Amino acid sequence: MQKRAEQTRQALIRATAELIADGGVHDAGLVGICRSAGVSRGALYHHFPTKESLAAAVYEQARTEVAGLLAAAFADRAPGAAAARFSSALVTALREVPTVRAGMRLGPDGSTGPTRLREEVLGLVHREVIGRCLDGREVAARDLADLAVVVTAGLESLGRTDGAWWQGEASDRIWGMLRPLFGRSAAESNPVDQVDQVVNSPEAQAS
Repeated sequence: MQKRAEQTRQALIRATAELIADGGVHDAGLVGICRSAGVSRGALYHHFPTKESLAAAVYEQARTEVAGLLAAAFADRAPGAAAARFSSALVTALREVPTVRAGMRLGPDGSTGPTRLREEVLGLVHREVIGRCLDGREVAARDLADLAVVVTAGLESLGRTDGAWWQGEASDRIWGMLRPLFGRSAAESNPVDQVDQVVNSPEAQAS
């Protein structure tokens, strides 16, 4: 009985995520959620008293999944390699996992307010990169962390209107150019000068 109840709960979360993923919270009506999940209104209300509580559950599940991606990407890796790995893992999840795609647009209360998961994730990326650049100047670490956030945010946003940005090749190509900036020498010189060097390199010009 408990297993069936959990299966129903997960079906409701999955159905809600699929409706929100490519639309918004307003697209996840209770009738549509029940129809997609294959459950009755009574079963829905048994698990979730409101649509907002359902959306909040989507947020929590997405948060757990993204936290796992972040932990795996930044485990015992240099900042550039870790940020690149997380970007790749995130765009794959955004493409393939409706819960993550929906959850990145939500806040803890199920709304799309300023505390949505996207901002939380970008803040964690910034913190993790700075934490792995402690061998250099603080200003360089902040600049590199800002760069990691810009790339991650850009890929997340652009993919919502053009799925090519979530295919992985774009992330790999961009990070292939930027990862040299995150080496030990990046903290010892001007990051802006290094960007010019990477962008104007023969490899970048040929891509």
